[in-house]
Amino acid sequence: MQERFDLVLKGGTVMMAAGRISTDIGVIAGRIAHIGDIPASAGDQVFDATGLHILPGVIDSQVHFREPGNEHKEDLATGTAGAAAGGVTTIFEMPNTKPSTTSAEALADKLARAKGRAWVDHAFFMGATPENAAEMASLETLPGCAGVKIFMGSSTGSLLVEAEEHIRAVLSHGHRVVSIHAEDEARMRERFKLVEGGAHPRMHPVWRDVETAVLATSRIIRLARETGRKVHVLHITTGDEAELLAAAKDVATMEVTPQHLTLSAPEAYDRLGTLAQMNPPIREEHHRLALWRAVSEGVADVLGSDHAPHTLEEKSKQYPATPSGMTGVQTLVPVMLDHVNAGRLTLERFVDLSAHGPQRVFSLAGKGRIARGWDADFTIVDLKAKRTITNAWIKSRAAWTPYDGMQVTGWPVATVVRGNIVMRDDELLGGAIGEPARFLDAIVATGK
Repeated sequence: MQERFDLVLKGGTVMMAAGRISTDIGVIAGRIAHIGDIPASAGDQVFDATGLHILPGVIDSQVHFREPGNEHKEDLATGTAGAAAGGVTTIFEMPNTKPSTTSAEALADKLARAKGRAWVDHAFFMGATPENAAEMASLETLPGCAGVKIFMGSSTGSLLVEAEEHIRAVLSHGHRVVSIHAEDEARMRERFKLVEGGAHPRMHPVWRDVETAVLATSRIIRLARETGRKVHVLHITTGDEAELLAAAKDVATMEVTPQHLTLSAPEAYDRLGTLAQMNPPIREEHHRLALWRAVSEGVADVLGSDHAPHTLEEKSKQYPATPSGMTGVQTLVPVMLDHVNAGRLTLERFVDLSAHGPQRVFSLAGKGRIARGWDADFTIVDLKAKRTITNAWIKSRAAWTPYDGMQVTGWPVATVVRGNIVMRDDELLGGAIGEPARFLDAIVATGK
C-alpha cells in the first residue's frame, strides 16, 4: 500500500460490484489506488464517510444543456453545476443545440466551451442527419464523442431522421451504439389536429400516443437486426415497448427516466400543466407500473434524466405552443433514492442503472464502478437524510423542477470527480475541473 494518498474516504459503506463492503478508499492522481483499511494519517485529505454510502459516480447519459444557441435556458456551466450539486459525476450531452452537433467542427466547439467551465466530466453526442450518414464512422470516434443520436420523431431543435432509408444509412456506417428517440413522425403529424389551435396539456399523451412510440421502437429494432447495429432506445414510456425490448436484447438496450417512473397522467398534467410536458409524454399509471416491472425484471439497462430545461415564460404559453422538456439532472439521485427507501428498487439496482449500466452500454473507459485503477468518481449519499426538493435548490438557469415541494428520503452529500470533491453538503467547491470522458470502443477504433 502507498504511504500517502491524495484523498482517503474513511468508514463508508462502499457499493462494490461484488456487493456492499465497509471499507476505506485511497485515491492517487485521480484514480482509485487502494481499497481496504487505511489510517487517516495516510491521507493528504480525509473524508469521514461514517454512516454514508459511497456509490460509483452517477453517470447521466442523457442531458440537454442548450449551449450553443439557447443559453437563456441553460449552458454548460450551469448545467454541469446542477449535475455536481445533484451527485452526478459524468454527463453525456445531446446534439440538438443551435447549431446542431453534426460535424467535427461543432463537436470541437462544444469541447472548447466546456473546458474550464464544466464542473463534471462530459461527452457530446453526434447528431445524425440524412446528409451526414456516410461520415458517421469517422465522426463517432472523435475524442469527446459519446456516440450517435437519431431523432426518429421531432422534438426540441431541428434534428430529424424520419425516412427508413436514411435511418438504415446511419445504422450502416460505423459500429458504436446508436441512441434513439423513438416516436413515429408520420403518425404525430397525422394526429396533431387533435391539439392544433390549443388544448389542455393532458392531451399531450393523446396526441403523441402509445402507438406513436410502439411503431418507432418496432421499426428501430427491425432495422438494427437488418444492419447488425446495436441501438439504445431512450426514455421508454410504455409497457408495450418494454415487452418489445425484452425480446430484443440481441440488438437493443433500454433507458428509463425518473420522470416516467415517478409521474403519471392525468394527475401530473392537472397539477403541473405544461411543466409535465416532455417527449415522449408522461403516460397513464399502468404504463408507469410496467416500467417499474422492466426495472425489477432487468429489462431496463440505464437510468437517464433527459434534463431538458425551458424557461417558465416559455412554459407559460398555451399548449401545444409550449416546448417539451423539464429539468432533471440535479434531481435524479434524490428522487431515485426516495424510491430506494420506499422499497421500489434496491440500492444495488440503482447503482446498476446509473453507473454500471451506462458504462456497459457506452463502453465508457475507467468510469462506472468502484475498482482499483478506475477513476475516483464517487456519489456519496446519506440514505437517511430527509429533505425537500425546492426550486431554490436548482442550479439550472431555468430555475424550476417538477418536484418542487417533494419530500424525499435520501440525499447526495458529496460529489467526487477524479478525486476532487466538487460538492459537499449542497455547496460547490473548488472549480470547474470537468474533462472529456473516454470510450473503449472509440479508443480501439482509432488506437488513441
